[in-house]
Amino acid sequence: MTGVKAMRDYKEETARRVEFIRAVLEDAKASGIVFGNSGGKDCALAGILCKKACENTLSLLLPCGVRRNYDEDARDARALADMFGIESRTVDIVSVKAALSALLGEVTAITAAASANITPRLRMTALYACAASENRLVCGTGNKSERYVGYFTKWGDGAYDFNPIADLTASEVLEFLRFLGAPEAILAKAPSAALTEGQTDEAEMGISYADLDRFLLTGQAAPNVRARAEALHRASAHKRRGVPMYGE
Repeated sequence: MTGVKAMRDYKEETARRVEFIRAVLEDAKASGIVFGNSGGKDCALAGILCKKACENTLSLLLPCGVRRNYDEDARDARALADMFGIESRTVDIVSVKAALSALLGEVTAITAAASANITPRLRMTALYACAASENRLVCGTGNKSERYVGYFTKWGDGAYDFNPIADLTASEVLEFLRFLGAPEAILAKAPSAALTEGQTDEAEMGISYADLDRFLLTGQAAPNVRARAEALHRASAHKRRGVPMYGE
């Protein structure tokens, strides 16, 4: 592929994604949706689309110890919910993680990576408990760029019932949010999983979203960018394929 991909028709995209969400809900006989609202771009877009498709859409704020979870991320998450009329609830899971970590520490030496991944897995547990209790489906909020390089936690934010934005790169998510009039603070902030203090997605991946998205959309990239993206893709293949099962 060569050249730069043309901007999508986001008015038409909105209508099609709303139709998709409604079809998923009808097929599951579900009466509502729940999504994790971190105050970031991906969950903002997923949440807006879900609200347009289903009035009974709930956003859960799930802070867990990192300072920005309680400050800018919480502020931005609530701003999104207020702007688009989305019900919002908060479940602080820091004490749950601390208790689990203490118990695990008695039987294993928990690495920093393992500890960081406990947070999204606890968030998944909270989302599914709410969904099961209120006949909701859990909406996924990961984009195409993250999926390609495996920038998500297996059985954490990688677990959901449906995902209305999985085909969009990070750059397209930003364009879509601008079209929908999302809060400026969300549009301007640096992407971060916010699992540790000072963390940013691009620093952790070792590649910028602009470079990664250009590679995904056009096939063009500097040799070092291509090498990094493809290495991350290979290393994370297990996250994207089904669980190996003997006899199948």
